[in-house]
Amino acid sequence: MGGTFDPIHYGHLVIAEEVRVTLALTEMLFIPTGQPPHKPGRVITPAAQRLAMLELAIASNPHFTISLVEMDRPGLSYMVDTLRLLRIQMGPAVEFSFVIGWDSLEELHTWHDPQGILAQLDALVAVGRPGYVDEGEYNNTQLETHLPGISQRLRVVQAPQFSVSSTDLRQRVAQG
Repeated sequence: MGGTFDPIHYGHLVIAEEVRVTLALTEMLFIPTGQPPHKPGRVITPAAQRLAMLELAIASNPHFTISLVEMDRPGLSYMVDTLRLLRIQMGPAVEFSFVIGWDSLEELHTWHDPQGILAQLDALVAVGRPGYVDEGEYNNTQLETHLPGISQRLRVVQAPQFSVSSTDLRQRVAQG
């Protein structure tokens, strides 16, 4: 599960645990983004602080771990490169599932080398977000049009929805 995690919140944690349990995954790997390419010009909390928040947030769950693969490398963090590095680190026998919010899923075709991302995954796990609804066949057709072959890897997991976002939390803190 990748993201800026600026800051991480209960919504992230609930989704991660729900996906882990539903798909019987042995581990949920959180990958905090180093330098996100999709947020140019936005002020982002320094990586060390985001990492510290993430460490505190997942400390009580023995199935949650962190990979610094994106934070440790310079430049923009592209998921296709991250998956390639993880495959080298973990070996070809490890099955990879990537968790993505439905809002990001609808934009996946605009990411750097989306076909390369799909090629490295055993499953692309989409989770609903407030305001985004999986409308079954319509969305699958739309997704398949943008990214041929996506439906073969796509798994949709229903998770409890929280109307909270990192943006909202940052705004609340700024307002005291």
